[in-house]
Amino acid sequence: MDDRYSRQELFGAIGKHGQQLMKKKHVLLVGAGALGTGNAEALVRAGIGKLTIVDRDYVEVSNLQRQQLYSEIDAQKKLPKAIAAKYRLEQINSDVKIESHVLDASWTDLLELAQPTDLIIDATDNYDTRLVLNDVSQKLGIPWIYGACVGSCGMTFTILPGKTPCFQCLWDKMPSAGGQTCDTVGIISAAVGMVVAHQTADALKILVEDQDSLSGKLITFDLWQNTYAAVQVKKLKNSSCPSCGTAPSYPYLSSQNSLKTAVLCGRNTIQIRPAERRKINLPDLNAVFTTQGLPVQYNQFLLSVEIRDKRLVVFEDGRVLIHGTDNITEAKKIYHKVFS
Repeated sequence: MDDRYSRQELFGAIGKHGQQLMKKKHVLLVGAGALGTGNAEALVRAGIGKLTIVDRDYVEVSNLQRQQLYSEIDAQKKLPKAIAAKYRLEQINSDVKIESHVLDASWTDLLELAQPTDLIIDATDNYDTRLVLNDVSQKLGIPWIYGACVGSCGMTFTILPGKTPCFQCLWDKMPSAGGQTCDTVGIISAAVGMVVAHQTADALKILVEDQDSLSGKLITFDLWQNTYAAVQVKKLKNSSCPSCGTAPSYPYLSSQNSLKTAVLCGRNTIQIRPAERRKINLPDLNAVFTTQGLPVQYNQFLLSVEIRDKRLVVFEDGRVLIHGTDNITEAKKIYHKVFS
């Protein structure tokens, strides 16, 4: 398959030299949902050297409308997204090394995973993780590409440590979505594709070492309302920013910012993460719940059990998703009742 990348190499800005550069590059992708699967497939098809995928969730039927790597079988099996993505990507391009982590990554995880990489791509669904990624990027001097979308709208910005404003600089100035999420107002796949296109184009520029071709602008759009804006934001770089200023303290790289509970993007679901990771023996847990007559489904990565009007999904690292509530206090009570 010597001609696999021939059309890409014909593009003058990449060429054979750029292709060889990409083959040596390692990308960290945080999130394997809509933006994550789009970015992952594009970069693996483009021929990067290695992709590390981090995601805490599993495939559900409602994901299939926009999360392009997954199938109905993945949803039926409740495969973790990081695992299902790895399986599919290895079928697309066996030359690319794929590493996957089923993980609700803490700042220490992200700092460790990012160290050997050349680029970080944000495909998460929450700002807390993005603020951590921003500090990781600034501390290690690794570029990262922010992306978000909801409804028919999207936004993306590429951050170069030491050159552009960082995410913390922009945070107070960012356009607000008014609390909207894909689970409250929906999302169309075209909006996902638009953000992915901007993210992967900038990723290719960085990976072939052509940063001069980056626009340096914050991109926003609404495909349904036919609006598009590219805003110059370089003046927003703040010399006193705690993340990228002259005396950075990296406020999100500290233990007090490690979240123990999280409401998952409007899904009527709470995630509970133990203070310390512990390995759960899923076969033993399956036997306990089955003995109690509860409906259980499990694989080597997670276990799902129905308890009255709630569904609990237990991961091997001790995390639990409690579906059927968005009340953290209620979720904690259920968690302690089941696992104490």
